[in-house]
Amino acid sequence: MKDLIYAIRPLASDFLSSIVLAVLLAMHVDVRTATGAALLVGIGQVVFQKATHRPVELLQWASLGLVVVLGGVAMMTNDPRFLMIKPSIIYVAIGVVMLKKGWMIRYLPDDAVHLVSDLMVGWGYVWSGLMFTTAIANLVIAWLYPAWWPAFLAVFPLASKLTLFAVHFGSAKYIGHRRHARLMAAEVDAGKAAEAQTVEAAQAA
Repeated sequence: MKDLIYAIRPLASDFLSSIVLAVLLAMHVDVRTATGAALLVGIGQVVFQKATHRPVELLQWASLGLVVVLGGVAMMTNDPRFLMIKPSIIYVAIGVVMLKKGWMIRYLPDDAVHLVSDLMVGWGYVWSGLMFTTAIANLVIAWLYPAWWPAFLAVFPLASKLTLFAVHFGSAKYIGHRRHARLMAAEVDAGKAAEAQTVEAAQAA
């Protein structure tokens, strides 16, 4: 799963502006000031990458666009909820990508593909479902209960992913070991049967 973590790590930076907004709002900073700071962080990320000659991926440009548009509306209306919904849009995008059948199989070791590849297909859909669930939850909290949003953003996304990862990893490892043991037992039985047949053939001769 190290490859999976490495692959999604750039997505974490897309939430930096939202995290800054959540922290500032939790500290009761003025809405316009908090939104402006979040906007500056989002723009600053891209400027820094360009200055250090690092590529700015398409998703990062899209994320920056969301920060600028939604942040601008939030500042004009003095309503931070418009910027709060940004994570929901990103989670939906990730969830759609995760709907691709078998996307998790590539992260399995070669010797485990034949054991749990079918499980990974199912778990891929479960992870996609979690992304959509988080998107909906974030949207509801941001729009109906904005005062709770900083706490929600700080706890639910990470806690839900860690919980699902623990269940996913534990179940896949357990089932994989069980299937491997059955295969080994079947090979041993087949070897014994072949050996018995050889002995019988030798005695008959």
